[in-house]
Amino acid sequence: MDTKKLDTLTNDNFDVSSPTWSPDGKQIAFVSNRTPDPDRNQNSDICVIEAKVGSAVRVLTTWSGSDNSPQWSPDGSQIAYRRSTSSDNWFMYDQPILAVISAQGGEPALLTDKLDRPIARAEWAKDGKSLFVQVTDDREQYIAQLILASKVLTKMIGGQLVTNEMTLAPDGTIIASASMPNLPGEYYAVEQSGDKKSSAWTLKRLTNHQDEFIAPLSLATVEGFTSKSADGTLISGLLYLPANAPKDKPLPLILDIHGGPVAQDGLGFDMKRQMLAGAGYAVAAVNYRGSNGRGLAFSKAIQADWGNKEVQDLHAAVDYLVQKGIADKDRLGVGGWSYGGILTDYLISADTRFKVATSGAGTALHLSTYGFDQYILQYDNELGLPWKNMEKWIGISKAFTNVEKVKTPTLFMVGEKDFNVPTIGSEQMYQALKTLGVKTELIIYPGQFHGLSIPSYQKDRLERYIKWFDGYLK
Repeated sequence: MDTKKLDTLTNDNFDVSSPTWSPDGKQIAFVSNRTPDPDRNQNSDICVIEAKVGSAVRVLTTWSGSDNSPQWSPDGSQIAYRRSTSSDNWFMYDQPILAVISAQGGEPALLTDKLDRPIARAEWAKDGKSLFVQVTDDREQYIAQLILASKVLTKMIGGQLVTNEMTLAPDGTIIASASMPNLPGEYYAVEQSGDKKSSAWTLKRLTNHQDEFIAPLSLATVEGFTSKSADGTLISGLLYLPANAPKDKPLPLILDIHGGPVAQDGLGFDMKRQMLAGAGYAVAAVNYRGSNGRGLAFSKAIQADWGNKEVQDLHAAVDYLVQKGIADKDRLGVGGWSYGGILTDYLISADTRFKVATSGAGTALHLSTYGFDQYILQYDNELGLPWKNMEKWIGISKAFTNVEKVKTPTLFMVGEKDFNVPTIGSEQMYQALKTLGVKTELIIYPGQFHGLSIPSYQKDRLERYIKWFDGYLK
C-alpha cells in the first residue's frame, strides 16, 4: 500500500472471482474454473493462494459441478462455501447447498444436502461453531442458524418478509436488509430477546430511508393463495389488491409472471405490482413449476419441456381467482419479463382469454437464438443439438408455430443491447402479429441490456404498462 505497486498473484489463463482474505491476511480464497475448456461447462472450484508473488494456486475442491462463495471461518482453519446439488457440467434447475472444507483441503462436509431448499448466503458466527444462512423457501427468504457439529438448522427470522444482504458486525450481531409487502428494503439488526435459551429472535430496524416515500401512498394489500393445477399439483401465489378495493365486485386482473424460471415471487416489496394495483388492478404473482423455494424436483419439473406445466399452473391460478369472485373473467391481462415474457408468448398462443398482454425480453422461435444468445451450454445439454433434435426444438417453439391463434393485443419491450434474450425474440413476434393484423407495438430501449438501468426508461416502462392495460381492461 505504501508504494502503490501492483503485484499480480495469478498469471495463468483462467478467470477468478470472489476473492476473500483469510483472517490473518496471509492467504486469499477465490473461485475459478480451471478446466481445459471453461466455456463448455459450469464447473468452478474453491482455490487458495498465499498473498505473495510467485505463490502456487491450491485447488481445494474437486466437485465437477459448481463451488462458489467462499467464507473463511474466524480462526482461518475452514472455508464454508455453496455447492451445486448436481455434479453435471451443466445445470439450470439446481439449488445451492452449504458445504465446509478444511483450508488445507480434503473431503468437504455437506451441511444442508437434506434440506431441499436453496442456500442464498452464509456468514460464520463469531465463535466459529455455527453459520448464519439465508434459506429460500416458499414465498420467503429467511435467516437461520446452522450448528456445525449437529447440522441442526433453526429458523430465526422469517414470515411476511424477504431478507437480502447479510453481514456480521464486529460484535457478532447479524445485520441484514429486508423488505416486506408494504415496505421497501431497510436495514435491521437481528437480536436475541429475553433468555438466550429461549432462542427468540427479533428484528430491530436501523434505517428509515423509505418512510418518506411510502407515507403518502395507498399501498395494495398482499396475501398468499394456493391453487391446484390440472394434474393436482399445488401452486403458491401472491395476490395484490388495490387499497379500498370493493369486496363484492370482481376486479380486472393482471397476471404478472416472474422470470428465471428458477426464481420465485416472495413476500418482499414489488414496485411494479404496487403500481399496477395502484392503477386499480388486482395483480397475481404465481410460482409456477420451474420456480425455486419448493424443492429441487419442483424446479426440474419443466426441464426440456418448456411452456407446458408452467402454462397449466398459471391458467389454474387465474381460474381459482375467477371462481373466488376476485378476478373478472372478461377483463384479464398478462405480462412478464425474460422467462416471464417467454411464458406470456406461450399463454397468448394457447388461449384467447387474455384481453391484453405485455411481453418483455422474451422469445418464441427458440431455434433462431441458437448461437446468438448466452445459453448455448444450456441448449446443448437440455434440448440437444438442433440439427439432431429438431422435433424437440420445434416443440418448444409452439408459441411461434401457433402464432395464428394469437388474438391478444400485445406490447413487446426489450433492451437494444440485451445479449441475454436478444431483441430478435421480441421483433419476430411483433412482426408476426403485424402480419396477422393483431394490434401490437414494439419498444426497444436504446443502449439497455437485460434490465433497464436508466431511471427515465424505468419510469417510461411502468407508464406504458398502465396505459396499455388501461386501453383494453378499463
